[in-house]
Amino acid sequence: MRIQTLKETRRFFLSDGGLETFLIFDKGYELPCFSAAVLLETDQGRADLRAYFERFIDIAKTSGRGFILDAPTWRAGTAWAGPLGQTLKEVMETNRRAVSFVSDLRTQHETGDCPILINGLVGPAGDAYAPDTEISQQDALLIHAPQIHALGKAGVDMISAMTLTHAGEAIGIVQAAQEIDVPAVIAFTLETDGHLPSGQSLGDAIAEVDAATDSGPLYYMINCAHPDHFRDVLDTTQAWTLRIGGIRSNASRQSHTELDEAETLDDGNPAELGKLSADLLSRLPNIRVLGGCCGTDHRHVGCIAAHDHPLTAA
Repeated sequence: MRIQTLKETRRFFLSDGGLETFLIFDKGYELPCFSAAVLLETDQGRADLRAYFERFIDIAKTSGRGFILDAPTWRAGTAWAGPLGQTLKEVMETNRRAVSFVSDLRTQHETGDCPILINGLVGPAGDAYAPDTEISQQDALLIHAPQIHALGKAGVDMISAMTLTHAGEAIGIVQAAQEIDVPAVIAFTLETDGHLPSGQSLGDAIAEVDAATDSGPLYYMINCAHPDHFRDVLDTTQAWTLRIGGIRSNASRQSHTELDEAETLDDGNPAELGKLSADLLSRLPNIRVLGGCCGTDHRHVGCIAAHDHPLTAA
């Protein structure tokens, strides 16, 4: 299985950066519901997506790493069909087309030194930052299963649920992935205090999901937060930190509320983010994926790629 290359590697894979913020602030797109999947509908949109991903793949090749290639399906679940003005059938077709699109990119660019894994993105059913949109694990299973099953049928190597705000939704997503035996990654978004938007601690959220799914997630990831927001909650004496296998940080130290209200992009300091990411590698030995989230682009990921995993340092 391709996923074994990720499980067994002693080097971290790269991911891309903040796709949606790049498309909005750098390319001038107006993304309905923050959905990058709409770009698949036009020749220009597909060309811009291709150029975006190829830039990151080139960084992975140059730095001798693998790459996690995301299907742009974060806002292509059934919960977003209505807001996007689509039928359920159209949303499922969007997921198929997205996987086909990135699979073609893999065929064009994968090499023996740069393995590429196709990752189907799943987003929360509600606002990624709002704790008042919590849903039960049963509802999450019903809401997310159609998209996850469509991604699996289309041929993804794994799925990653990004910017989740609470454990209940994460449990339902993992259970949906378990139904079709597709590896699942759970990525929680964290506030400036290092806790989930629900108020739960990261360690407790990981423990709750693992207990309900027989340690189902392939690994956990932190995304959509700056390292300064969560570094101090990573108590490496606690076993749960060994379950963290990926970090996709924001460029900005601003809170989610501040980012939501911002009219200009805070792209932070790429070199500093690269250094902070390297510091996390030294504390979290099971990290296998590093990349960016809101406000990041090829500059930030390039700086992250300049550092090596402690396990492979000479």
